[in-house]
Order: sequence, then structure tokens, then C-alpha cells
Amino acid sequence: MVDVGGKDITQRMARAEARISLRPETLALILSGGVPKGDVLAVARVAGIIAAKRTHDLIPLCHALPISGVTVDFVPDDQQGQLGITATVTVSGRTGVEMEALTAVSVAALTVYDMVKAVDRGAVIQTIRLLSKTGGKSGDYSVD
Repeated sequence: MVDVGGKDITQRMARAEARISLRPETLALILSGGVPKGDVLAVARVAGIIAAKRTHDLIPLCHALPISGVTVDFVPDDQQGQLGITATVTVSGRTGVEMEALTAVSVAALTVYDMVKAVDRGAVIQTIRLLSKTGGKSGDYSVD
């Protein structure tokens, strides 16, 4: 594990996204709250938040961080037949929260898949990526 003890404590933020392709009927079911397993967006949001907080338990050599905040948001895209998932994670710490943001969207997407698999076996999780990060010695990053 990398020793971060000598690094300065700075405010850091990371944003990540995942996308899941779904049949139009499945996306409509999710948005209307009609999925038999329950409220997909609420459950996936909580799963993503928990995942961000537990990243150090899931990914070897990740530091346990005192996360300040986690948000998980969903953007339906009817044109593409996709549900976009974004997570923003913040911390005042010695290392970044990129892995926490990526883990949050990954687990949220897995949760969506789990909850809709009975009605849409063809759902596909794709495009898991870091969108941006701020803070730290290496500076800021953005895909744009």
C-alpha cells in the first residue's frame, strides 16, 4: 500500500459515470416504479453510496478514507435506450476518491441490472469511466 502520510490534506472530488442499455419498456418500468423487485433508482442509489464508503474493503490496497459526501444520480436517455448513472464523491484527505466514485457507479449499475434482469435479460452495463477529478498534487482532470 502506498504511504500517503507525508502528503498534504486537501479537498478532493471525483465524478464517474456508468451507462446501462435497456429495452424502452424496461426504462419506462424503472421510471414509473413498476419493476416487481421495487424502486430501482432508490435501491441503486443506496447501493452506490454504500459501495463508495466500502471501496477499501472491495479493492486491494485502497485506503480507507473519511468521505465527506457521496451523491448518485440517474439520467434516463430515451433516445439511446440507456440509463446514465453518475456519482460524485468528496473528501478532505491525502489521496483521491476516483476509485470510490468508480465503485459507486459500478455497484449502482449492477444493482439496476439485478433488479431488472427478470424483465430484461438483455440489459448491458457499459461505459464505466472517470469523468473528472479535482485536488491533489497531480492536479485536475476532466474528460472534456
